[in-house]
Amino acid sequence: MDKGRLGVLVFISFASGCLYGQAAAQPVWVVHQSPDESGVYYAGPEVSAPRLVSVMPAAYPGYDYGKDREGMTVLAMVIGADGVPSHIQLLHSHGDEFDQAAIAAVQQSVFEPGKLQGKPVPVWIDVRVVYRANRAQALPEVIITERDLPPPAESFFEDKHHRPADYTPPVLIHTVDAGFADPFIRNPIVQVAIVTVTVGADGLPKAVQIRRGLGFGLDEKAIAAVWHYRFLPATKRGKPIEERVEVTVGFANL
Repeated sequence: MDKGRLGVLVFISFASGCLYGQAAAQPVWVVHQSPDESGVYYAGPEVSAPRLVSVMPAAYPGYDYGKDREGMTVLAMVIGADGVPSHIQLLHSHGDEFDQAAIAAVQQSVFEPGKLQGKPVPVWIDVRVVYRANRAQALPEVIITERDLPPPAESFFEDKHHRPADYTPPVLIHTVDAGFADPFIRNPIVQVAIVTVTVGADGLPKAVQIRRGLGFGLDEKAIAAVWHYRFLPATKRGKPIEERVEVTVGFANL
């Protein structure tokens, strides 16, 4: 799932200048969401997701073939601090006429922007439009398939004596869903893949392997998604190290 929009997601500062040192020089972890290289945020613990406040239905194409009618279009976009959608990208197509109708509906809908500390900021979101055989209203819906995660508590980095821990494992701080669930399945079975990731000292995936897969082409999607994960790296005596970790990869809950 390459949307061309990943950037540095967190920064960490230490009052003592290092994670491991004397007990009197305790580290102070400051982990904040930060924008990507384009200045755009992801929804997460500090950034609220944009929401639709006035929705324009997408128009069905003029031809009337029921078998071709049912499906969905999924779009990625930035909702600016002014609530205006931009940088619209097609993630899942239902055919050109349906896709263009979905884009037009989004452009005519009204969004409330996401906020950071009460201030509007540009935020990436995905929007789906589902077209149904009975020609029910095809309304844009905000979905979040890529998000920042809250960092662990400060105690995670300490031993039982509240000193810096000798070792900490990698911590997932940004996740991406592997794909989109079928909206026409009434009782979908929640399926996840287990993936082993080698996380580098920079917090980026270095190797990704399926440990327990699903088949049917889903394993490849899970691997592709994990390449876009971001972590706080493992540490040993205060120094970032390369380490392996298992993660669970799911599909967008639509």
